[in-house]
Amino acid sequence: MEHLVQHFGGIIGLKFKNISNKTLSFILSFASGLMMSIVCFDLIPEALGISEFSTVITGIMLGILIMVICDVIVQNKLKIKKNSLLKTGIACGIGLALHNLPEGLAIGSSFEASMKLRFVTCNYNIDT
Repeated sequence: MEHLVQHFGGIIGLKFKNISNKTLSFILSFASGLMMSIVCFDLIPEALGISEFSTVITGIMLGILIMVICDVIVQNKLKIKKNSLLKTGIACGIGLALHNLPEGLAIGSSFEASMKLRFVTCNYNIDT
């Protein structure tokens, strides 16, 4: 389902060739608000339910630190303006790539664990 929605959004984006910076900023802000609400109201409470508070806070802080470092590297290496949409796009791409790393580790680990877990993991990733 997730991939269908992403493709649909991409197709809509391709139809509008000359989107103003104001409109693009609104779209990015809207997407950010949705992601932050998912983190605050779904992911953090779920993590607190299965782990200790200190582990959850450590994970959050590590994620923030990694993205701040990526932001600084992108800005310094590519000599991009501080608040440019190109820098935002590159940072989002890096964030998505890093986001997929734990999922890949889970899939690889499930292949080693058992045939049943392998089947469940593969079906989950096809469905989402």
